[in-house]
Amino acid sequence: MSWVPPGPAMLFCPADRPGRYQKAADRADVVILDLEDAVRGEAKADARAALIDNPLDPNRTIVRVNPANTGDFRQDLQTLAETDYRVVMLAKAEAAQQVHDTGLQVIALIETPLGALSAAEIAAAPECIGMMWGAEDLTAALGGRASRFGPGEPNSGQYRQLPQHVRSTVRLAAAAHGKFAVDSVYLDIPDTAGLRNEALDAAALGYEATACIHPSQVEVIRAAYRPTDDEIEWAEKILSTAPDAHGVFRLDGQMVDAPVLRQAEAISRRAGITGGGDHA
Repeated sequence: MSWVPPGPAMLFCPADRPGRYQKAADRADVVILDLEDAVRGEAKADARAALIDNPLDPNRTIVRVNPANTGDFRQDLQTLAETDYRVVMLAKAEAAQQVHDTGLQVIALIETPLGALSAAEIAAAPECIGMMWGAEDLTAALGGRASRFGPGEPNSGQYRQLPQHVRSTVRLAAAAHGKFAVDSVYLDIPDTAGLRNEALDAAALGYEATACIHPSQVEVIRAAYRPTDDEIEWAEKILSTAPDAHGVFRLDGQMVDAPVLRQAEAISRRAGITGGGDHA
């Protein structure tokens, strides 16, 4: 059975900082032990050794491995063979064959122009269980300067059009192939209001989780993904009525059909998984 996120807050942790492993696990729903960007080249060997020597719960741990066209990628896979971890995040994924070559369950991280153009093909790979996108690496690969509008610009703090397009593309590719989607990190740690708004938007669009870079962001993300009491009551009412209804039906003046039922199911599912519960 494919792995699914046990909650919406995924916290990155540098793999060369084993002292932080358990702290991250205690705070977040999922820990992403990072062998890629968070670890300098000269520290990657120590990071791999730390990964082996400091095991976490594999059901709540993802390992971000280096891009498939690097020697580090092959060494990462050799290291993983000595652990119980079976879910990886493939950095800078650009082709379905790269996902297949891991031999593991893969969250494909789309953060290059080629990866964005190949998102649907990657999502279709049997080994791909989920998709994520990365705004900053994407912007750098484009030769750009900023993924978001800056202070004083219209729409300050929001994504520019092209990163927003890739965010939508990844969500669509994941949904088209029945895979979950993880939203990109929010770098402005003190801006909890901005993070909350972005996480609310992600949840509304069916994202399963949002990645984060600091423990203080975890509760903001959980709260944003957690359905309100009114939403839960609405969903429960629809789902309890549906078994006795035939096709389209009317409830409290609202027409309920298959799309509305799926929305109610999504709310019920999020209410069940938020904060580390089981995925319904």
